[in-house]
Amino acid sequence: MAIKAFVIHLERAAGRRLQVERLLATLPIGGEVLPAVDGLQMTSDEIAGVCRSHLHRPHYPFPLTRTEVACFLSHRRAWQAIVDGGLDAGLVVEDDAAIVEPGFGEVLTAAVEGLGPDELVRFPHRERHEPGPVVRTRGGARLMEPRLPALGMVMQLVGREAARRLLDASRCFDRPVDSFVQMQWLHGARILSARPIVVREICGELGGSVIHPPRAGFVHKVVHEINRPLIRIAMRRANERWRRKAA
Repeated sequence: MAIKAFVIHLERAAGRRLQVERLLATLPIGGEVLPAVDGLQMTSDEIAGVCRSHLHRPHYPFPLTRTEVACFLSHRRAWQAIVDGGLDAGLVVEDDAAIVEPGFGEVLTAAVEGLGPDELVRFPHRERHEPGPVVRTRGGARLMEPRLPALGMVMQLVGREAARRLLDASRCFDRPVDSFVQMQWLHGARILSARPIVVREICGELGGSVIHPPRAGFVHKVVHEINRPLIRIAMRRANERWRRKAA
């Protein structure tokens, strides 16, 4: 199976370069640095060309920040590299990921073995409630199919057909990339989640996030807390309907 790692790295984030080199040296498959899209360099017209509010239901209740748009475009760049490179799959890694040894190799092997071309396997950086059946196991590693994938894009193994489907469905988008990936009925890729947890997010150790700045404001927090469970319920139901049709 032809697999390559792509470490997404914002070139102006010089303080993360050592971490990028560490990742490339530690990953058990060959890889390269994938330059991230810099939101500070994007014009308003460029953002408007790819981002549109209330494009899909359930509606995402907030306008995207420049960095969220750039983050989405960076992952699209990785998906495009998988397709253009004729790879069977790509391991897409954000530069604030850290590998937890020694279990990482076994979990990665479990993800690679039997990977369907239309599958994306998430490597969560913390344990979250993701109910769903276990579909594959290998030793102490297991892959499960969550009814609604959790958020976070620290690391994913993306099959070539999954990359193609994600690209086709995201020519224009209205929400952050991790929220978009949850919408399986929209893009048609199968999303799996790996256990145990074998990666960490270390943005705090690297000086803070350059991709996801914290949103400020009391009103934002209130609206978010009100909308979050409603959106999750609607998205889970839409995914369940999609699975029944696909079965």
